[in-house]
Amino acid sequence: MSVDATWVAVVGPGTASGEQAAAAEAVGAGLARAGAVLVCGGRGGAMEAACRGAREAGGTTVGILPGLDRREANPYVDVAIPTGLGELRNGLVVRAADAVIAVAGEYGTLSEIGFALKTGTPVVGLGTWELARGGERDPGIVVAADPADAVDRALALARR
Repeated sequence: MSVDATWVAVVGPGTASGEQAAAAEAVGAGLARAGAVLVCGGRGGAMEAACRGAREAGGTTVGILPGLDRREANPYVDVAIPTGLGELRNGLVVRAADAVIAVAGEYGTLSEIGFALKTGTPVVGLGTWELARGGERDPGIVVAADPADAVDRALALARR
């Protein structure tokens, strides 16, 4: 793992449907093939699927965990970082990344999207939240058509 590598956070639901998990796994594999480091919350659902895809494609995965026990990480996390911060660790996931890919998601994913947009970290969305302000669409989330498009867009935005 090079310090010059691009780090991309993959965020999504802790309990993912089969379709969501397949999308997250494809995103993880695409990031690994591009040489990016995948960072996530380190637990199950979309996070585990993304890590599985990255690991199987030869990539490196980092899990920033809510608890204090490294063993809470999914089996595809290479580097487990326990924080003891609970959901507050979402900010650390975002700050560790050069870009964020949100795959589907629940309120925890929405918080990560919010942290990313607040800090200027680009966000690519794949079947995730849509934002509006005063009834007008907010363009903060770059919408991707599919996992490969999400990876391409995130890497391009991260490298700007």
